[in-house]
Amino acid sequence: MKIAVIFNEAYPGITSEYQTEIPQNLGFKPYFDITQSDPIQEFESIAKALRREGYDAYILNILDNLSILLKDIEKNQPDVIFNLVEIYKDKPSMEASFTGVLELLKIPYTGAPPQALANCQSKVLTKRILSSVGIRTPKYKVVKEIRRNYRHGLRYPIIVKPALEDASVGIENDSIVVNHRMLKKRIEHVFNEFKQPALIEEYIKGRELNVAVLGDKKLKVLPISEIDFSKMPDYLYNIVSFQAKWDPLHEAYHKTIPICPARLPKKIKEEAEKIAIKCFKIMGCRDYARVDMRLSKEDNKLYVLEVNPNPDLQEDAGFMRSAKHAGYSYSKTLKKIVELAVKRSKNST
Repeated sequence: MKIAVIFNEAYPGITSEYQTEIPQNLGFKPYFDITQSDPIQEFESIAKALRREGYDAYILNILDNLSILLKDIEKNQPDVIFNLVEIYKDKPSMEASFTGVLELLKIPYTGAPPQALANCQSKVLTKRILSSVGIRTPKYKVVKEIRRNYRHGLRYPIIVKPALEDASVGIENDSIVVNHRMLKKRIEHVFNEFKQPALIEEYIKGRELNVAVLGDKKLKVLPISEIDFSKMPDYLYNIVSFQAKWDPLHEAYHKTIPICPARLPKKIKEEAEKIAIKCFKIMGCRDYARVDMRLSKEDNKLYVLEVNPNPDLQEDAGFMRSAKHAGYSYSKTLKKIVELAVKRSKNST
């Protein structure tokens, strides 16, 4: 079986928007490796793992150009597309549109369909859908225009996010505000920087849990992972900011340490698993997803922060960490995702 591992690195010569030279003194002791990763090699590692499982797998960078995809399909005729495209023409919203193209091609592909990707892209729509089925999320308001004053009825501290981004884009330490002056400044930042509405929501103090789900019709919740904030310095809030996810030269990157499996009371663990499955189904996810939650320190209740279809599949990323603790090797997990796509295609014909 031939598998095309498709991704989109429009500017492959640029590896990071941060500095690439490692300074002599970071000012803190790094916990993780601080060398800059090569994104192309990360995709090749997925193809290599699939080849270990007996597939004829190759990588394809579409470079913001659909004709590259169409020409490759005509030439190589892949049986399955392993879809890793997350952004197109610098627009995260085009992720769903790209899968619409895959639907038209009628080639089995991995991961979420267009509607699930589009719905999860909108943090506000996700909250409304989840609330409609009784899933708890932090209280929030949507700010659609810049004003002199904002009446919101929310308790401080408040976290301010771009309403239509993912992968923690636009979420920084300054996103947490504790008064109206700071709120106004951060809302204006979102509008000026991201050209979109701002989502403001109550900041939930407590433990952060990542709940990975694998499957399509029959779902399996993998061991829950927790982000350990115990080493976070006082000047940084306990959040998984953009820097914490993507900047190995930032202290937050080294002070958000995953623990898997998370040590949780049985009742909380079972509730988190039920919530994750409910989120997966109601948002229309497929094959693999991750649901991020907070266990509130104040009321000991679970609040859903994000539903992430098609999360990062790097070997050291959160989803694969949970898969490993469930007894799946890296290559076996990727094989399972391919098998789900193939089975779904056969059932639809």
